[in-house]
Amino acid sequence: MEEGEYEAVLCVKPAVLVYRLPPRASNRGYRAAEWQLDQPAWSGRMRITAKGKVAFIKLEDKTSGELFAQAPVEQFPGVAVESVTDSSRYFVIRIEDGNGTAPGEAAVWGKSLEVPHSRNSVFTSELPRAPPRAE
Repeated sequence: MEEGEYEAVLCVKPAVLVYRLPPRASNRGYRAAEWQLDQPAWSGRMRITAKGKVAFIKLEDKTSGELFAQAPVEQFPGVAVESVTDSSRYFVIRIEDGNGTAPGEAAVWGKSLEVPHSRNSVFTSELPRAPPRAE
């Protein structure tokens, strides 16, 4: 990123829930039914911003705006955001704390969040796209 680039706000979801994920038992995708959906680990808001060619999914305190964690997204689809196999309302993001350390995975659900892979989704239309694959 170059000096002087500004950060643009692409999307704000005022209410999201974050869940701790159980370890994957196999290579199959994540399933929301296996999470403790009645026991979120954190709640707050989600802001999607962009600076240069990188988007950031930021999880912030609803009141203070303090950064809880963020996920840099260099391309979508990619490793930073993964949909779950049994629901269109949940997805998994690879997060880091506000200092850019401690990478991990957290599941996030947003109230009225659109389907992550839908062509008309506000969420996915704002993320950097992967180049088409050569066949």
